[in-house]
Amino acid sequence: MTLNEMGQLAQQASDVLALIKSKDKNNVLVAISTALKENTSKIVAANRLDIEAAKNAGISNALLDRLLIDAPRLAAIIVDLHGIATLADPVGEEFDSKLLENGLKLCKRRVPIGVIGVIYEARPNVTIDIAALCLKTGNACILRGGKETINTNLILVDIIQQALIHCNLPKTCVQYIENTDRSLIAELLKMDQFVDMIIPRGNSGLQQFCKENSTIPVIIGGVGICHLYVHTTADLDKALAIIENAKVQRPSVCNALDTLLVDECIAATFLNKLAKHLIPLGVTLIADKKAKQYLQYPAIDAQLGDFDKEWLSLNLGVKVISGLNEALVHIKKHSTQHSDGILTNDLSIANQFIDHVNSAAVYVNASTRFTDGSQFGLGAEVAVSTQKLHARGPMGLQELTTYKWIGIGDHLIRN
Repeated sequence: MTLNEMGQLAQQASDVLALIKSKDKNNVLVAISTALKENTSKIVAANRLDIEAAKNAGISNALLDRLLIDAPRLAAIIVDLHGIATLADPVGEEFDSKLLENGLKLCKRRVPIGVIGVIYEARPNVTIDIAALCLKTGNACILRGGKETINTNLILVDIIQQALIHCNLPKTCVQYIENTDRSLIAELLKMDQFVDMIIPRGNSGLQQFCKENSTIPVIIGGVGICHLYVHTTADLDKALAIIENAKVQRPSVCNALDTLLVDECIAATFLNKLAKHLIPLGVTLIADKKAKQYLQYPAIDAQLGDFDKEWLSLNLGVKVISGLNEALVHIKKHSTQHSDGILTNDLSIANQFIDHVNSAAVYVNASTRFTDGSQFGLGAEVAVSTQKLHARGPMGLQELTTYKWIGIGDHLIRN
């Protein structure tokens, strides 16, 4: 099947999905979750093939972690699927209602976007998340995963399509580009006749390629250079727990901590306490000159460009700064506007940080790891948008809808 044919079928399927009732959408999600559970062993076996091939290809541990779907991770995905099924369906919601002086009743009504094209790498759980969120919001989707996840993705899509058929819906509601030839990405980006939005989930190179070559609106996101600033008033013991969580819990994801900024007033006390806490956990500190002066523990000298890296590993950039203003300047220069936070007990300082840091998610005394659709109560997300239009942060159900104006009159004509 050509991409053009896939686009036509996706558009036809989106017309069907746009009209089905919420309970029918939920039934599909339940059917998918049941099928995933019943096929756990097959999915895990397919994933093992991808993991083995990835190891042989020398893929990094960070990407291997993203690629992995074992039984516990699959069980968590299934729980999220049930969660999405219980969420309110935004489609059909009416808002901003008003009655004009001429008698025209106006409102906005949420409707599906149509056909969503998603390009992603090394994250087979994304296949399930996106399919579920698109189905819940009445959107068809065309998925293109990386070659390193081909075995896992093919079995996942087959399970999803069989569940769609079981629920009397076109299996073309969710389609997957099986050919891993990269030239097909460029072709997909030009299919504006059929595809309404492109979401690239991958490295900055993929994002830039999509921005430069797409004739379809592109949602940019998923690349996180995340910061925490430890202010002089921070509770240093509690700060350690937050930093550990942000860096160590799952270092290979986009909301993991990349750079820690430490106020020089507390650097002598805090940096060695930090190193003593993190180094036994496998963290490597990448420290600037100021930080190295205070550290009594091993650290690597920060090189030019290190503070512009999304580490996706247990590396942590550490920089000593002179106060809030320098922290704000550093974040503005190096942040990807994903997730940035401050650790402080000064409400005024916290508010200044919130006002000046223009990221999709800004935290006070909390880990950056919360930037996640499930954690935000959205069920899951199709991406974490770092742009300003049309959505920011984790994109859940509402962000996969647009709206139409509804005008109701009593045989009104315009004067």
